[in-house]
Amino acid sequence: MKRFAQLIEQLDSTNKTNLKVKALTSYFQSAPKEDALWAVALLSHRRPSRPVTTTLMRQWAAEIAQLPEWLFEESYHIVGDLAETIALLVHQVQEGEAPSLSQCIEEIIALKPKTEEEKKAYILERWKGLNNFERFVFNKILTGGFRIGVSQKLMTRALSKAVNVEENILAHRLMGQWSPQSISFDELILNPNPEDHISQPYPFFLAYALEEGFFEKEASKDWHIEHKWDGMRAQLIVRGGKVFLWSRGEELITDKFPELECLVHHFPDGTVVDGELLPYIAGQIGDFNALQKRIGRKSVSQKLREEVPIRIMLYDLLEWKGEDQRNTPLAQRQETLKKCYDALPPDLPVLLSEVLQFSSWEAVAKERERAQEMRSEGLMIKHKNSLYEVGRKKGTWWKWKSDPKTIDAVLTYAMRGHGRRTNLYTDYTFALWNKEELVTFAKAYSGLTDKEIKEVDQFVKQNTIDRFGPVRQVTPQLVFEIAFEGIALSPRHKSGVAVRFPRILRWRHDKKLQDANSLDDLKKLLP
Repeated sequence: MKRFAQLIEQLDSTNKTNLKVKALTSYFQSAPKEDALWAVALLSHRRPSRPVTTTLMRQWAAEIAQLPEWLFEESYHIVGDLAETIALLVHQVQEGEAPSLSQCIEEIIALKPKTEEEKKAYILERWKGLNNFERFVFNKILTGGFRIGVSQKLMTRALSKAVNVEENILAHRLMGQWSPQSISFDELILNPNPEDHISQPYPFFLAYALEEGFFEKEASKDWHIEHKWDGMRAQLIVRGGKVFLWSRGEELITDKFPELECLVHHFPDGTVVDGELLPYIAGQIGDFNALQKRIGRKSVSQKLREEVPIRIMLYDLLEWKGEDQRNTPLAQRQETLKKCYDALPPDLPVLLSEVLQFSSWEAVAKERERAQEMRSEGLMIKHKNSLYEVGRKKGTWWKWKSDPKTIDAVLTYAMRGHGRRTNLYTDYTFALWNKEELVTFAKAYSGLTDKEIKEVDQFVKQNTIDRFGPVRQVTPQLVFEIAFEGIALSPRHKSGVAVRFPRILRWRHDKKLQDANSLDDLKKLLP
């Protein structure tokens, strides 16, 4: 635990990627394998099941710190993190060696079936026996993940350096449903896997937002235009008689979309295509909310497959019959992809993104106006001779998203922020009129200046009419223009509508409470 706590402290104290990788690499090289395995699990969001509620942890921490619960809660809201609050308020009493990371986690796992008194005795003993940062890490293992700016990709890069195994191969080995309780470090990380190569994806090529002045510098005839599909970016791989599906986050998601496994019989072996997973309901592209039902499930039932069928929209060819195509011009890659698609049976779960060409940018702009009709987010603009690069590079791939939708809404609830804004109310809930009632429909956390945030914070503190834990209900008075990218019907929300990527566009000082929009106004924006 001491070594792992020191690692977390190092990672938390820098925002430089190279230093994070260096610290992680050093840890993986020096830690016992059983500890290294649990570190990989924790940093890839595989923590043990929580054995105790945070409510009980708060009560016990207030008790051992000899604070009234209200004062502990105020401290918690100021700090903004329960694990850190407890670490700061509870002091080390017992001296001695901290347990190893693997031993500590084994104790936490064994704690779950025990009585509340037994859990309390164990946790209080550990709190007293650990130093400040060890206690913080112990609490993080109990309550959740580590928000320390370390992605699974960065962790995998460091592990690759430590064990001298190729990063993409490690990424594949770390995917799926594995647990340190049922597999060893050697079995997961070091033993060769014959499927390492056949499952390996290519790095994704990403587009930049269109820059001002682009149309004056470029001729439309040199560019291919496609709609920007609002789904989940994915690479479909057919190699070695198997299908592999990777998300842009380098997560192996083949088991989430079993209907695509049939494509092994229809694509030549050695095919890799880049595309977008889309819900396809009643013969048309659905909204992203429908796709989320598929993404968030550990297993996909037949009923869910029937409720939310999916298609993969193909728009690029990265490998063909075992040959890397990324250095072939885009126009040629797309021509080969179209021939492949045209030869497929019509009932397969596959669509082909239409490649459009226009004689003027004015015509392109008109096509962009059709985005809602096409159920897309806007347009992709790709140079017809572009290669398939690695990562995000300017010059040959651009995205021109549709203008966001907007609505004027009323601030009804607020909650304190995190980090440097833990003393300010920065997390807001907004409502629209439904006849004589205000109905909440969205939360937003960004869009105001620091000066405006302080002004809203002062308003919240002076106009609170009720409290619900950390949330304050305020007098409905302030009106804000809320922008969002997408909208769909949703039975899970009281308003009956869900909006995607809501953010504050501006504070409408010129509007009064009664001038805010209605729920009916919002529903008129539905596609």
